Amino acid sequence: MNIQVTAKKTTGAERLLEVSVPAADVQVAEESAARRYASNVRLPGFRPGKAPAAMVRKRFGEAIRQQAIESLIQEAAKQALEKEHLKPAAQPHVHDVKFAEGQDLTFELHLEVRPEVPLPRLAGFRVERPNNVVRDDDVTEQLEQMRDSKATWAPVDESPSPGDLVTVMLATADDGGAIPAEGKEYRIVLGGGQAIPGIEELIMEAKPGQTIERPVKWPSDFPDETQRDKTKPVRVALQDVKRKVLPPLDDAFAREVGDFDSLDALKKTVRADLESHATRDADAAVRQKLLDEIASANPFDVPPSWVAQLVDAYANAYQIPEEDRGRFGTEFKAMAERQVRRDLIIDAVAEREKLSATTGELDDRVAELAGKRKESPAQLYTALEKGGRLREIERGITEEKVFKWLFERNQVTDA
Repeated sequence: MNIQVTAKKTTGAERLLEVSVPAADVQVAEESAARRYASNVRLPGFRPGKAPAAMVRKRFGEAIRQQAIESLIQEAAKQALEKEHLKPAAQPHVHDVKFAEGQDLTFELHLEVRPEVPLPRLAGFRVERPNNVVRDDDVTEQLEQMRDSKATWAPVDESPSPGDLVTVMLATADDGGAIPAEGKEYRIVLGGGQAIPGIEELIMEAKPGQTIERPVKWPSDFPDETQRDKTKPVRVALQDVKRKVLPPLDDAFAREVGDFDSLDALKKTVRADLESHATRDADAAVRQKLLDEIASANPFDVPPSWVAQLVDAYANAYQIPEEDRGRFGTEFKAMAERQVRRDLIIDAVAEREKLSATTGELDDRVAELAGKRKESPAQLYTALEKGGRLREIERGITEEKVFKWLFERNQVTDA
C-alpha cells in the first residue's frame, strides 16, 4: 500500500499520526474480502462457495466493507510505525476513522513510544548516605512489641481504661426513636478507634455488670455523612473488662520466643537484626538519591501508560476499593513515575555498559540460595522458575552490578 503518513505530534512520549490509505487500495481490499466471503458463504440455490461474487457483495456488502476496513487499518498502522521508525510502548489506539465509497480511508493513530534514555551524564554526582544508627530505645521498642505479642488478657473488676478489652451490650436509638430493648454484643479494645469517642467515654464510666444510658454526639468526621454531628440516646451494658498482662522480660521470655539461652542473647540478636535492616534502608536511600540526581541531570519523557499500569499494580496489591482508586492514583502518580524512571535508567545503563545478569551469575545465585536453604540447586531453580521468581533474582543481580558501576564513578559521603 502507498499510504500517506502525517505526523501531528512528534515530540514527547505521546505521538499522533494521521494515516491515509488510497481509494485504489481500499477497493482492492474490498474485492479480496468479497472473495473470502464468496468462498465460504451459503446462499439458497447455490453450493457452498459457488454463489456469484456480485450477489455476495450485494447481500453482505456492509460486513465485507467492515472486514476490509479493519484489515486495512491494521496493516496501515503497522506500515506507519515502520515508516516513522516508532517503537510503541503500549498498544496504539485508532481514532476518527473516515471512509466513503470511492474515497481514501483516513484515521488517526495515537500511541506512546518507548523513551530514548541517552544519559549523557552519569558521573560526578555527590550523594549523602543516611546514618541510620540503632539506639538502645529502638532495641527496647522491638522487645516491647515482642512482649505485646505474647501478652495475655486477665479479668479486672473495675472501670476500664484505654487499652483494656471490654465486652459490652450496645444499643442505639434510631432518629427520633426509642433505644431497642435488646442490644448487640461487641468486643472492643478501648483507644483503638473501634468505637466513637463518645461511646468509649460512656463505657469507661461503667463497672462490670453496670448499665449506663445517655445521649452521645456522633463526630463530625464520621464515615457515614448522614450521621455526622447527630446526637442519639445510647445504652451501654458493660459485661466484663480484661487488661493486658505482659510477660516479664527475662531469660525465660527469651527462651520462649526463640532459641536463646538468655535475655542478653535475645537483645544482641534483636540489635543485629535492626542494624541489618538499617543498613538495607540506608543502601536503598543512597541508591535512590543517586538515581534522582541522574534523572534530574538527564531528563526524558516517561510513557503515561507505564505509570498507570504501575499505579494499578500497587492499587491491587494494597487492595484499594474501586471507589477510592481515583484518589489513590492521584496521590501515587508521582511515586509511580519516579519508579518507572528509576527502572528505565537502570535498564539503559545495564544495556549500554553490558552489565545485565548472565546465565552463569543467575545459576551461582540460585546455588547460593540453595546452600542456605539446604536444598538441591536444581530443585530450587525449578521451584523459582515455576513461581516466577527467577526474573526477580536476575533483576536483583543486574541492579547490583549497575549500582557498583555507578558508585565507582560518583561520590558517596556519610551523613
